[in-house]
Amino acid sequence: MNTADSLFGSVHLGYIVIETNRFDDWHRFGRDAIGLHTDRLSHHAMRFRLDDHECRFLLQRGDAEDATALGWQIDDHQSFDRIVARVRDRGVPVTEGTDEETALRGVERLLRFPGPKGIDQEIFTRARTTSTPLEMSSTGFVTGASGIGHVAITTTQPQKLRGYYDTVFDARLSDYIDETINGAKIKIRFLRVNERHHSIAIAAVRGLPVDPVRTRIQHLNIQVAELDDMTRSYQRVKELGFDMALGVGQHTNDRELSYYATTPSGFEWELGWNPIVVDESTWEPTTHRGISIWGHTPEGQTIIDKLTQFKTAALSLRHHEETVPALSGAGIPD
Repeated sequence: MNTADSLFGSVHLGYIVIETNRFDDWHRFGRDAIGLHTDRLSHHAMRFRLDDHECRFLLQRGDAEDATALGWQIDDHQSFDRIVARVRDRGVPVTEGTDEETALRGVERLLRFPGPKGIDQEIFTRARTTSTPLEMSSTGFVTGASGIGHVAITTTQPQKLRGYYDTVFDARLSDYIDETINGAKIKIRFLRVNERHHSIAIAAVRGLPVDPVRTRIQHLNIQVAELDDMTRSYQRVKELGFDMALGVGQHTNDRELSYYATTPSGFEWELGWNPIVVDESTWEPTTHRGISIWGHTPEGQTIIDKLTQFKTAALSLRHHEETVPALSGAGIPD
């Protein structure tokens, strides 16, 4: 594609929608452990804020206990319309958000279309902001041009997921990580849509068509502005009795210092500090051996946890994974 037609740089992860019935646990996790500003709108809806945007995380009542939608902020109406045309021209349905949906997400001009693994992709051009002061334990989070962070997805169809995000957003490959976890060889592909090292991470078991994770996303990530915010939130997670998936460590590829806590819905929440910013003039994809330079050791994992993961992987063989073929095409090989 002509670089002049590329959407790269004009796409930013703006919000995430989570469906859960565990509102009280999520309230304690988001506000008291992670340190986010919390707005309980009703019995059916709660929001977390990181900055002046009205909504960065929308929690709605439901049984999924999972992330159900990713909201992508698009810089301008021309880029927005080009994404819509790409989706519609391939015969994929696009749905306009209702007034209630746009209000809950704190955005204008919301459109939705299907995404891999049943995760709706929602795009918007403008976010509503508020002057209401933030009430949170953290001093601040890194958002702006980098978006709010990233999500990681496990899949049996990694090439199809790369094809999807290339078709829709002109995502670029940052790098790969090869790792062995619990005896399984994992390959992770990191895709960026702006200056952040990655907004989407795609992980797959090499040589086996299994998915060891129950939820649509394996983890989500946000970035604190100060190192002390990360260390203090790590302590709060432990003191409040939430499960810690991985202790503090540093990644090999983006050099982010982080930890992973287990959310009330079962997927993981990574809180990180100081990842690198990609220099587009010099960056070349490479393969790293192992996810961490140091740390990120499992905490509190039991034999039962491992057996549950093996069972989930086995059950995934019975299910067809959604890939949105019209947008993923033949996929992009490694």
